[in-house]
Amino acid sequence: MSLPTLLTQHIARRPQRIALLQHIAEQGSITRAAKSAGLSYKAAWDAIDELNNLAQNPLVERSVGGKGGGGAKLSAEGERVLRLYQRLQTLQAQVLEAAEDTSDLDLLGRLMLRTSARNQLHGKVQRIDAHGCNDLISLALAEGLIIKAQITHDSTQRLDLRPGTEVVALIKAGWLELHAADTPVTTGYNCLNGVIEQILDAEQGPCEVRITLPNGQTLCALAEPLQLKALELTDGKPLQVQFSPSLVLLGTPL
Repeated sequence: MSLPTLLTQHIARRPQRIALLQHIAEQGSITRAAKSAGLSYKAAWDAIDELNNLAQNPLVERSVGGKGGGGAKLSAEGERVLRLYQRLQTLQAQVLEAAEDTSDLDLLGRLMLRTSARNQLHGKVQRIDAHGCNDLISLALAEGLIIKAQITHDSTQRLDLRPGTEVVALIKAGWLELHAADTPVTTGYNCLNGVIEQILDAEQGPCEVRITLPNGQTLCALAEPLQLKALELTDGKPLQVQFSPSLVLLGTPL
């Protein structure tokens, strides 16, 4: 099975994060791998979440806590991605040697998508339902999870979306609503069940909440400490994540 196009493009434009895979393979520890890659511990976790979310299967298998801040190893697909990255490094060196004008390389860099959205979920278009000037796009994530995005019909055409198209769903952390596991779903909203993996307290402002979905993908949400306390949401607790389809942005390869 070939690697998804979106993941392959990510490998090409985010070499430091992909290099983290090599350090994990060598070190067997997220803490030591982050140090070797020149990343903070938090940045390393963010990179792993992003890579796992974009892949068809998790690239990194990890365990929280323990000696060295948690063990980690590459899955079979992670090892395959690492081999691809190593081949791309060789090709990159050849391209740089052959480049006639470095400004062309700068232009290519600007054309590659980078986004501030914390949540980037790989999926495929399952169906498209027209609603006036808008379309409701049903996306199939890994392991059969479904979310919906509402975009204009013009955007559907511009992105050339059709059943089977690979996309990345972009959702800002602040757009996710956290609820107790038994909360009724708001009509028309997406609802994903998950388990709180970790709550990172901020010195001021909302906490960052990492949520593991049943398919292994990870969401990052923001919540005020008082809200988490009122809902009795702590590490390891199940919860619901709800969000409007209109807050799901879609991206496709250039």
